[in-house]
Amino acid sequence: MTKQYIRLLSDVYCKWEGLPPSYRVYVNDELFAERTWIWEDSAIYLEELLQIEAEPGEYQIRYELVPPNLAQLEVKNMRVEHGPGQVDKPGHLRIENATT
Repeated sequence: MTKQYIRLLSDVYCKWEGLPPSYRVYVNDELFAERTWIWEDSAIYLEELLQIEAEPGEYQIRYELVPPNLAQLEVKNMRVEHGPGQVDKPGHLRIENATT
């Protein structure tokens, strides 16, 4: 099968104390990104952009904090911005064959 290009967006919120927390993003069980949250205002959120090139299929997207941390991480509004795919439930990406 031919790999498809997907741009996946998510709104990421974080409340924290102490040292800035780091979080990781996994696609299935593969580490895809690691970031450190530096913004102290809890009203701020990031629009996380993941660029994925993969064969059509089902993929789990998982965010997790890197220990030790005093933080709470919340991911909302996961959506496909570009490409033949869709998020049909939180954390579940389905990549489809492109139709021409």
